[in-house]
Amino acid sequence: MDSCSDLATAVNLMRAHFNLPALALEAIRGYVGNGVRMLVTRALQGTKVDVDEALQVQMPLYRAHAVDQTALYPGVLEGLKQLRTRGDILAVATNKPAESCDIILKHLGIYDWFISVLAADRFPVLKPAPDMITHIMTLAGVTPENTWVVGDNYTDLEAARHAGVQSIFVTYGYGTTGSETPTRQCDAFEAILGVL
Repeated sequence: MDSCSDLATAVNLMRAHFNLPALALEAIRGYVGNGVRMLVTRALQGTKVDVDEALQVQMPLYRAHAVDQTALYPGVLEGLKQLRTRGDILAVATNKPAESCDIILKHLGIYDWFISVLAADRFPVLKPAPDMITHIMTLAGVTPENTWVVGDNYTDLEAARHAGVQSIFVTYGYGTTGSETPTRQCDAFEAILGVL
C-alpha cells in the first residue's frame, strides 16, 4: 500500500506542533521503513525537540490521518484475491504501529485475509531482524523453502535473508534495496503472481 502521503501529513502536523516548517514529501519518503521512532528521529534531525515528546504528538496524529489518502497499489487487491483463492497463506510483517496498521487494513477491507498481522508494538523486534518472519512461519506451519517475503525496502529483504527465505523487491514502493539482493524484483503486483 502507498501510505506515504498520510505519514507525511502526520509528520508535518507534528513538526507544526513544535513550530517547525513542513518537510517535502520526498524527504519524508526517505525516512520511512525503520519504524515510527526512527521516522520521527529523522524528521527532527537538526532540532532540539525531544523524540519521546514528539512521538506522543505523532502517534495520535497518524491514527487520525492514516486513511486520508492511503490506498493499495494497482493490482494488489486483485492479486491478493487470487493468492487467497488458490490457498496461499498470507501474513503481514510491518514496522508500522499496530493500531494504525489495523485501521488501514480494515479500511481497505483486507484485514481478515491474513493469518497474522505483526506490527511494531505488537511484536518485540522490528525488521530487519528476522523474528517476525520466523514467527509467522511457525504460526503457519511452513518451511523457509515455501516462504516468500514481498517488500519495498531493504529492511524486508534483510529480514528475509536472515530468516532463510526468498524475497521479492517491488520497485513501485518507496524504499530501496540498500546493500541487499532480492531473489526476484517485480515492477507490478501481477508479476509477483507469476513468480509465486
